[in-house]
Amino acid sequence: MAMSEESYNIYKAVYTVAHSLHEMSLQQVQTQPFGNEKEMAFFPWQIPQSVCSERCGPGFRKVALEGKAVCCCVVTPCPDNEISNETAVVLGLFVKYRDTPIVKANNRTLSYTLLITLTICFLCTFLFIGCLNTTTCILQQIAYGGAFTVALATVLAKAITVVIAFKVTFPSRVVRWLIITKAPNFIIPICTVMYLVLCAIWLGSSPPFLDQDAHAEHGHVIIVCNKGSDFAFHGVLGYLCSLALGSYTMAFLSRNLPDTFNEAKFLSFSMLVFFCVWVTFLPVYHSTKGKVMVAMEVFSILASTAALLGFIFVPKCYIILIRPDKNSLHHIRNKSHSSRNKTPSSKIK
Repeated sequence: MAMSEESYNIYKAVYTVAHSLHEMSLQQVQTQPFGNEKEMAFFPWQIPQSVCSERCGPGFRKVALEGKAVCCCVVTPCPDNEISNETAVVLGLFVKYRDTPIVKANNRTLSYTLLITLTICFLCTFLFIGCLNTTTCILQQIAYGGAFTVALATVLAKAITVVIAFKVTFPSRVVRWLIITKAPNFIIPICTVMYLVLCAIWLGSSPPFLDQDAHAEHGHVIIVCNKGSDFAFHGVLGYLCSLALGSYTMAFLSRNLPDTFNEAKFLSFSMLVFFCVWVTFLPVYHSTKGKVMVAMEVFSILASTAALLGFIFVPKCYIILIRPDKNSLHHIRNKSHSSRNKTPSSKIK
């Protein structure tokens, strides 16, 4: 009689289905004429289904049932305007207008990398929804941390590229070599390897695991993901915040550089918002429990990702869609010509 909770649930489910099939077969035998040997056929709607095991496909969501266990729910269609694919839309927009000056000017390859990574960041929030197991507990922390590492490293590479092009005092030959070889792009794999080392230490010492919280809600035992090593968890957050501060510093240094499509100001704003979101997350995270704690983590992921997407790419989308006259070589030549004409007069004054 010693069995786990999962085994007992399976036992009850099989027994329920077998009992239902037995009753259905008895009713059909009683209603059929004597001697009729027609094969009995059962339809899916005749067999009871468990609301806890019903699949939730695209376009649907799970709604909890009042008075039932936390895991029990029904699947209903999502309301209008609740499925959003804007991240993907911006990426498609940049691919379509990949040969325009505004896309080329801000390092097209890094822009694609950043947009793909931000899409992954949004998708990582789905790991916090649904039934939990050890794999999802590990992926919850590793996935969004890795996605943010690549995103922040990409922003850092963008900012360093602008600084190298306009502010460094290296000889012009060295600067040209750094830009042609795209040396700042190597920051992305270097930062990613450092993150993987931190994750290896985390998983090797005390990885995340399934845990039970009987104190968060009265009368309920909630299955939660325990972070394992608090030191490793805060170390990963500290690493992400240090990348954000480094990116903010480099972007702030290049905010006033002479470039038609200089995105340094937008990069610095996005990094500042990212840093503030996660610094605010820590005290709130430690003062909450249960579902509220998970909701705060999901909110922080969405807020910081939306800040990167909004501050960096919305101004570019505005120029591409609303002001295409500014996204042309003719506009750039006129702007550079007018700035040259203004420079002598300012010196005379």
